[in-house]
Formats: sequence, structure tokens, C-alpha cells
Amino acid sequence: AETEALAVLARAADGSMRDGLSLLDQAIAFGGGRLAMPDLEQMLGLVDHEHVSAVIRALAANEPQTMLEVVGELAAQSRDLDTVLANLAEVLHRVTLLQSVPGYRDAERSDWTAIEDLAGLLSAEDAQLFYQIAIKGRGELGLAPDPRTGLEMTLLRMLAFRPKVPNPARYMAGMW
Repeated sequence: AETEALAVLARAADGSMRDGLSLLDQAIAFGGGRLAMPDLEQMLGLVDHEHVSAVIRALAANEPQTMLEVVGELAAQSRDLDTVLANLAEVLHRVTLLQSVPGYRDAERSDWTAIEDLAGLLSAEDAQLFYQIAIKGRGELGLAPDPRTGLEMTLLRMLAFRPKVPNPARYMAGMW
């Protein structure tokens, strides 16, 4: 068994021993006797960190077309789109912790370097706004005509309500 796969299974069980054992049995059967991340991602419909990072990079760069292309990839792979918003909120939480607490580091994360990179792309205000919209969007996902529409509208809302920066070069230099 891969260590990362065991950690993912534990989180998926959400504190329930019975659910954990059931998921473990399913994962072992699904993986032909092995417990590996690619099999677990497919079985649980998990969203890999690279897709979440791509969405955040597209948000930071104000690139809605790129963002929608990532959503298209996720939908084509039959990923759980509610999980996309959950993972997005979770990464934005880590970004905010890193921005707010000097020296913060989460040893349990294997993707910490990527989170540090994302923290450098977003302002603290954007990270907070995107987090709030992701959480609210998750709650509204069941009200959307379909999950893809709900995800796309939530991400587009992040761009629509993002504060306009008068002079991006001055903003990045901290002179606004």
C-alpha cells in the first residue's frame, strides 16, 4: 500500500472505522490487491492537485477560458465536481494559512511546494474571497441544473466579484 493512499482512505472514511474498512476492501479489490493512488483516485472520483492548482492559476491570471478547459477535462474524466470545490476550498485554506502565519508548514501535505507557489500568486483578499465563494458554491451545487454548470458558475463568480486593481504593476509592487 502507498502511504499517501492510506491517508486519503482515512480522510474519505471521515472518522468511521466501518466506512474505512469498507473503503479499504473496495480499494484493494479495485486495485487487484494493491492500494495505489491512481486506482484510488479513479475509484473515489478524486481530483488531483494539479487540476486544482490549474484552476487557481487561471483565477489568479484572470483566464476564464483556461479555467473552463480544466473543468471540461474534469467532467470528461467523470470526476466528482463537488469534490473539486471542496479541494479548491481546502487548498485556499492552506494558502491563507501560509500567507497569514509566517513559517507555517503542513508536514502532512505532499504538495506543499505547489501550495507555496499558489500563495505567491494570490493576494490575501483574493484567497479569502475565492474560499468564501467555493464554500457557498458547494452549498448551491445541488440547486444548479447540473454539477458542471454549478461548478462553472461558481468559478466565474470568483472572477466577477474579484476586486479590480487600478494598476496591476503597482499592486504587485505593494504601492497602491
